[in-house]
Amino acid sequence: MILFVNSLTVIDFSYLCNKRGAVGESWIVDLTLHGQLNDESMVLDFGLVKKQIKGIIDNCIDHKLAVPAKLNGSLTQHAEHSVLDCHFGDNYHLAMSAPNQAFCLIDADVVDEKSVTEFLIKTIMPELPSNIEKIEINLYPEHSQSFYYHYSHGLKKHDGNCQRIIHGHRSQIGISLDGMAMPRLQKEWADKWEDIYLATAEDEINKTDLKHVTAHDNDVCFAYTSQQGYFEMAIDKSRCDILPCDTTVECIADYLSSQVKIQYPESEVKVTAYEGVGKGSISYA
Repeated sequence: MILFVNSLTVIDFSYLCNKRGAVGESWIVDLTLHGQLNDESMVLDFGLVKKQIKGIIDNCIDHKLAVPAKLNGSLTQHAEHSVLDCHFGDNYHLAMSAPNQAFCLIDADVVDEKSVTEFLIKTIMPELPSNIEKIEINLYPEHSQSFYYHYSHGLKKHDGNCQRIIHGHRSQIGISLDGMAMPRLQKEWADKWEDIYLATAEDEINKTDLKHVTAHDNDVCFAYTSQQGYFEMAIDKSRCDILPCDTTVECIADYLSSQVKIQYPESEVKVTAYEGVGKGSISYA
């Protein structure tokens, strides 16, 4: 028998790419289970699928930084934290220290839909009842109705997993002036923030204040302590945009609308900022 659950969850995370750096991503998860009927005449109760399997996915990769085995750099694990130091693309630098739970290690050359699918299947299968013989997972991004960008960030004030300093999203963006959609402006911001790290100004620190990582000449540095522990990072300034606010989706929408308003002070500005799939914030200016 076959059981399926489409759009079981969305994985919002960032991954390291040896060309692009830290890439924020959002993948929808479709799940198919193959097996025999149990004593309840089910392959698996839908409630358990949504609770147990979604829980496993959330715990192992959601809101984490996924690191491939083939990395232009190093990842050193300590008892309670790990230290990452690597180079990407045009030799720009990224270093990060965070509690171990902020990382997801993928035993593959690259992090992509195929390698993450294989990782999830290996992680989930041992936790399922014996009547389930095989599972299939399909990961895919949302079909885009607008321009989109990939961003990473961390929210130190969040009491959940958003506090992890490098996790991210693949997000659409909508901008309109006086009720008319402006694809040109949408593309400008999508291009500006492609594969960007969005930082909060109050989290910036001096290089000499870093505890676990070493910064390079062109790096900017950030650190904070939140409920899960101490986080710090150094990143090439060309791959980072420092905002004068937190980087919640509400603040991102408000920041974007204020920036567009500066360009078009006589127009009513509407910005629709997304945080991954099917959720976001709207701001007017």
